[in-house]
Amino acid sequence: MTVYHGSDTIVDIPRILESKRPLDFGGGFYVTTSEAQAKSWAIKVSYRNNNNHRCINRYKFDLEKAELELTVIHFAAADEKWLDFICNNRSGKPTGDYDVVIGPVADDRVYRVVVEYENGDLDKQTALKNLKTETLCDQILFHTEKSLEYLKYVDTEVIHE
Repeated sequence: MTVYHGSDTIVDIPRILESKRPLDFGGGFYVTTSEAQAKSWAIKVSYRNNNNHRCINRYKFDLEKAELELTVIHFAAADEKWLDFICNNRSGKPTGDYDVVIGPVADDRVYRVVVEYENGDLDKQTALKNLKTETLCDQILFHTEKSLEYLKYVDTEVIHE
């Protein structure tokens, strides 16, 4: 499968990174099957780093082989297990030890629902109901060095805007 990583630089050799901020699936290397989502990430990273460099890095990911040889968890939807998983990661209490995590991305709209749930402003059922109304892109986290062996760099598109 083809996957994309949005950045402000060419990433021909992906690395596992620990983030200074809480992320949905924890630290590692994130990609998506959506080129539009990768472009959105590239724009956000360039703003965060105060530059105009925007790159969409493209890779091939052998998901079938990874599922046979690695520990992979796949969330098909923003359901209760997904919500618990991302809330634990964002609070610094990761759940499980996975090589690869696949599931919906909590974009800004979804993030607001998650924060309201974490703050106790929404109960779990209301949060889940609100999440079902959102169209979510996917994200794939490569959490271990071993998992990166299943990801092969193809090329990079530099975005000029």
